[in-house]
Amino acid sequence: MESRETIAAIATGMGNAGIGIVRISGDAAIEIADKVFKGKNKRKLAESKSHMAHYGHIYDGEELIDEALVLVMKAPNTYTRENVVEIDCHGGAYVTRRILELVLKNGARAAEPGEFTKRAFLNGRIDLTQAEAVIDVINAKNSYALKSSVNMLNGRLSTEIKKIREELIYNIAFIEAALDDPEHISLDNFVDKLDNYVDKWINAVDKLLTSVDNGKIFTEGVKTVILGKPNAGKSSLLNTLLGEERAIVTDIAGTTRDTLEEQINIHGIILKLIDTAGIRQTEDIVEKLGVDKSRRFAKDADLIIYVVDSSTKLDDNDMDIISMINEGVAGKVIVLLNKSDLDTKTDENDIKSFIDCPVINISAKEQSGIDELEKKLEEMFIGGELSYNDEVMITRARQKDALNQAGESLRLVKDGISMAVPEDLLTIDLMNAYEELGKIIGEAVEEDLVNEIFSKFCMGK
Repeated sequence: MESRETIAAIATGMGNAGIGIVRISGDAAIEIADKVFKGKNKRKLAESKSHMAHYGHIYDGEELIDEALVLVMKAPNTYTRENVVEIDCHGGAYVTRRILELVLKNGARAAEPGEFTKRAFLNGRIDLTQAEAVIDVINAKNSYALKSSVNMLNGRLSTEIKKIREELIYNIAFIEAALDDPEHISLDNFVDKLDNYVDKWINAVDKLLTSVDNGKIFTEGVKTVILGKPNAGKSSLLNTLLGEERAIVTDIAGTTRDTLEEQINIHGIILKLIDTAGIRQTEDIVEKLGVDKSRRFAKDADLIIYVVDSSTKLDDNDMDIISMINEGVAGKVIVLLNKSDLDTKTDENDIKSFIDCPVINISAKEQSGIDELEKKLEEMFIGGELSYNDEVMITRARQKDALNQAGESLRLVKDGISMAVPEDLLTIDLMNAYEELGKIIGEAVEEDLVNEIFSKFCMGK
């Protein structure tokens, strides 16, 4: 392990709290802590056993700064595999900052975002999937995201990837050894065995890829776009779901001219709600920009909530929305027949003649039908496809890309076997698959990518 600068950062929130933690990591961590800490037992921290807590005070020269507990953890049995010291002080923003500045003055460097975890990765303490799982645990918005992230942190994905790579490299090595020493190592019937292996690897990769959408929903939430013609009740629905007057509601059609984004939690699933401008033909330049924006958001949505004014008949604007849904929307769709408290002129049968999707009668004004909507959302995303079953979830675009590349290489091997391609040529695609899978866990990954990943971490982690 190469020697690096000793780093330090505040590992707790910057507001006032019960305690604050200043974390130090590096060869000189204990030495620096000894310069600012005086224990009650008068012993130097350098003389203490690893993983011990010490009570005392923090001093800047002769000036008493704070009472503190200091935890000493010696390499390599630490998070970073370096010497680590954590100073637990009172959680005031000023006192915590003062102690950090004192540590920096005595030889440490301010840590960059995610640098402690980056060192854990570079020092072999964790692989790249586990490092990414750390930030996913911190950012988890629901129990599903947390369970998935903890699974990743415990090495579930790493284990599966490493198993495939071990089998790949064994078969590559066997082919190369047989080609180098054909008198002692035979390739007779080997291709049939390899064919079976390739089928197994392709199935494993495909299984991981099927989890991508679920993983995205667990970690990022369901991108939900509320569509409808002007005055259908979209903003009223948003306010009802949020439980507050967030969007302006009037009887004037076209009040909402731009998108409004909010977030709600329904039974553990995060809905990232986007209230859009009412879709209609218009000559108003500002409103037209809003309508065009609505169409763009709809194409990328995981879920479309189409709000229909049931007190009026379907018109050209509705038909425009229906055509857009049928032609260009990849996500799920729910139709809400709003204003069910008024005389009905559009019913479920009218909608189902154009769109095959769930239809629910609601009144955003009277707040009726909302429970049924929530149950339907729970059924669509939690009770059905997204039931959590402890399987590994792919949550990162880079992981998905590497799996796709690995799968493509393995299918080339499959094709090569069927066409009786020589074994030495098969090893090219086998090695490509091996290397692509290695990118997932951080082997042979480019430095720029590593820096990009850890730059998204919070300070002190």
